[in-house]
Amino acid sequence: MTDPTPKKNLIGLSRDELAAEMKTIGSEPFRARQLWHWIYHRGATDFAAMTTLAKSFRAQLAESYVVERPVESRALKSEDGTRKWLMRFADGNEAECVHIPEEDRGTLCVSSQVGCTLNCRFCHTGTQKLVRNLDASEIVGQIMLARDSLGEWPSPPDNRQLTNIVMMGMGEPLYNYDNVAKALKIVMDGEGLSVSRRKITLSTAGVVPLIARCGEELAVNLAISLHAVNDELRDVLVPINKKYPLAQLLEACRNYPAASNARRITFEYVMLKGVNDSPAEARELVRLIEGIPAKVNLIPFNAWPGAPYECSSNNAINAFSDIVNAAGYASPVRAPRGRDILAACGQLKSDSVKLRRSERDKLENAAVD
Repeated sequence: MTDPTPKKNLIGLSRDELAAEMKTIGSEPFRARQLWHWIYHRGATDFAAMTTLAKSFRAQLAESYVVERPVESRALKSEDGTRKWLMRFADGNEAECVHIPEEDRGTLCVSSQVGCTLNCRFCHTGTQKLVRNLDASEIVGQIMLARDSLGEWPSPPDNRQLTNIVMMGMGEPLYNYDNVAKALKIVMDGEGLSVSRRKITLSTAGVVPLIARCGEELAVNLAISLHAVNDELRDVLVPINKKYPLAQLLEACRNYPAASNARRITFEYVMLKGVNDSPAEARELVRLIEGIPAKVNLIPFNAWPGAPYECSSNNAINAFSDIVNAAGYASPVRAPRGRDILAACGQLKSDSVKLRRSERDKLENAAVD
């Protein structure tokens, strides 16, 4: 017979919430600090391993609580070293996160929702309807699962494989702001996962009313999924533009509390052949972002089966980049990573929807042993 009362997961609770839980079981407040250390610095998932706690207290914790990550449904590794995890949550829904190793950093792309509600035309994730928001435990759990796989417990102060976090996975983070903010505050806590806010970037397609709040409360780096320089085209590519058009979005960027020359706003611009890649559009982009501390990431379009667009030519991308660079804005061309496992920008799509057989076979053939 199963226990009718599920045990509460301690991952995802704020410090105050963890202290309140300890109070409900008659424990002292300092126990919450000890648990915080074991959960977020040591990465412990079993109370029995928390050896600085009395055995009787560990047994008491095990009666009512768990420390659970999402379940790894599938782990894939690209030929370029990129890793992608499909994670299953307690209700059976799934999402993906991706680790991108580089010489000087390792970036984890984290999801905020199962599916997405934005329906951006160039994005594979946008073809999957929104299922639900992820809660704070599920967002933090992605980072902890990645650290499990990378062997980064206890949380290392230096030489980390996971140094940066980008909220650029499945979903629109600002449509799940409360859970995302709660999770990122846990991630930034210096006595736990300890990732500096300067190494965290939140990407939004343009939920204008919440941009200022994000800057005031979290002060993380901001990235804007721009992709077009006029409302007519952006209405098609990024439909949220119909609600929050370019003028409103750019004004919110100019007023972003955490922006500075040292912490520039990143404008993401996917390069679509014959759609948004002309020299005239590059010049208009420069005009639009004038006065904003900014850089522009040019993203070669990453196709998927049935995609409605093609990637711009190298010549077109380079010409576009040259114009933006000449105006004084850094304009790097993002090197595609993890394309062979559908882990590149815009390619994430979970198994909460049925994959095509050919796509599923390709992923399974790349599965990590």
